[in-house]
Amino acid sequence: MKQSITMPVLSDTMETGRLVRWNKQPGAAVKKGEALAEVETDKAILDVEAFADGFLAGPLAPVDTDIPVRQVIGYLIDQAGEGQEATVPAPQVSEPAPSAAPAPTSPPPAPPRPATPPTTTAIPSNQLATSEKAATAAPPSAPLPPGGQASPYARALARDLGVNIAAIPPGPDGAIHAAQVLAAALAAPEADLRQGPPYTLERPSTLRAAVARNMVAAVQTPTFQISAQLPVEPLHQAARKAGITLTLAVTRACAVTVAADPWFNHVWTAKGVAKRERVDVGIAVDTGDGLVTPVLRDAARRPLAELAEDWRTLLGKVKKGRLSPEDYQGASFYLSNLGVFPVISHFSAIVPLGASAILAIAATDVHGQADFTLSCDHRVIFGADAARFLAALAKRLAQPESWLA
Repeated sequence: MKQSITMPVLSDTMETGRLVRWNKQPGAAVKKGEALAEVETDKAILDVEAFADGFLAGPLAPVDTDIPVRQVIGYLIDQAGEGQEATVPAPQVSEPAPSAAPAPTSPPPAPPRPATPPTTTAIPSNQLATSEKAATAAPPSAPLPPGGQASPYARALARDLGVNIAAIPPGPDGAIHAAQVLAAALAAPEADLRQGPPYTLERPSTLRAAVARNMVAAVQTPTFQISAQLPVEPLHQAARKAGITLTLAVTRACAVTVAADPWFNHVWTAKGVAKRERVDVGIAVDTGDGLVTPVLRDAARRPLAELAEDWRTLLGKVKKGRLSPEDYQGASFYLSNLGVFPVISHFSAIVPLGASAILAIAATDVHGQADFTLSCDHRVIFGADAARFLAALAKRLAQPESWLA
């Protein structure tokens, strides 16, 4: 029997995964739970495990390609030699594959309709001329997809909307579909680079692309910032005595302060204000190629020794690129600390989706103080709330012995 191996759904926000490598070759025997391949998600590299004993068979999806979740990337067979014709890799990514897509991008009767002449007359002549000029003047770095692979509906839609289809990158199946054209039409205009210096295009890593998507989504939140100079030196000394890092000490201080004022642990949703029952703190960590936010769970109540051990484990996963979704998702409060850079006297951070506040901490000055800037979702938190939060945090930082235990 031949069973499909699909691109797994490893997080709620995952739409595609980048296939990094195959650990097995077609025809190789595999055991249940054995790592068949490695997939790069938006935060980490994870294994695709065999769901049964058998033999790996092709066609195998090519490595270094972005593949939609649930799309077939290979096969498991019961007996060696079964379906050997499938061991030759097929160029499925470069060919239109409507059946492999999670859902059709347009209903079957739609393609003929946009192609009718009357629809083009609805476009102002100056807009049509502009779009045609843009299409003919597309830069060499933005060619049409190989073989001109774009659905008829996508071509007609691009013509009607005045979208330069040459500037739309093909999807994982190698073709441009209507949904991509609509996304391009609704997107903010991009800079015209043709008049500047020569350039080349490089595909971003999945981590950097995910950060970009999240930041674009997060800026829709109505936020405000409030800052204060707070004492840090007493916390430095107390952390050294306790044998913990300053990051963990600040995390504890923030978590205890949030627990005392639960509105900072709530989040606005379309159905109402979600009230969380524990404080999970996401801490921004620089990977060199992007930003990840490992989460310390129940940071206000758990013993510091447990939190310290969890933090060491999380940092180890960050260094190896092995964070799993449960390691970085679901924080209710966020912390971003740039204090290791002495030149940074002030900065503010963007409130991530799923939270109502993030605290940005700058470098300590000669007086033992640092700038703390709190960014808040104004739908949940008001200015006076934020001021009281920083005042309470200042008291805890000045007297860490009372709570750092």
